[in-house]
Amino acid sequence: MSAATVIKQHIVSEYAPDTSVDELPSSYDLLDTGLVDSLALLGLITWVGERFGVPVDEVEISPDDFRSVDAILRFIEITKSA
Repeated sequence: MSAATVIKQHIVSEYAPDTSVDELPSSYDLLDTGLVDSLALLGLITWVGERFGVPVDEVEISPDDFRSVDAILRFIEITKSA
């Protein structure tokens, strides 16, 4: 299973249970649409850190890093290659 699918499954199960994974585009703005609010963002950051082994406590994080599934994937890739 791809990382994008894993992330989408988590987002759908936690924040959009009435949506299917296939209905969530990777470019969908999670923040501007209100799907993920500031409190949920903290949970998403923690989950990404735990699930993908990203040391979120040791890197600089911006909300833009979690704006969409595409942004989260870039964040993981950049952080793990650093």
